[in-house]
Amino acid sequence: MNDKQKQIDPLPDEFASYEEAAEFWDTHDTTDYLDSFETVAVEAELKRRRYEVEIDEELMKSLTEQAEKRGIGVNQLVSEMLKEKTYPAA
Repeated sequence: MNDKQKQIDPLPDEFASYEEAAEFWDTHDTTDYLDSFETVAVEAELKRRRYEVEIDEELMKSLTEQAEKRGIGVNQLVSEMLKEKTYPAA
């Protein structure tokens, strides 16, 4: 069946819940409904920058264990450790 013969379900005016919307879009292609979408202007300001650093697997395991013991995330643990090494107390 080519695109011209494709049966397209009508887009509901509203969804009763996020779950209902998710179920609909899981089984439908947004490109079939382009006329129903509108362009919106969005302004965003980066509050933080994120950087990615590669580390070996064994180090990651150790960091994960330490973070779990302290009840914090690995990102927070690594940030704290780097701050301590980079900006030692005077």
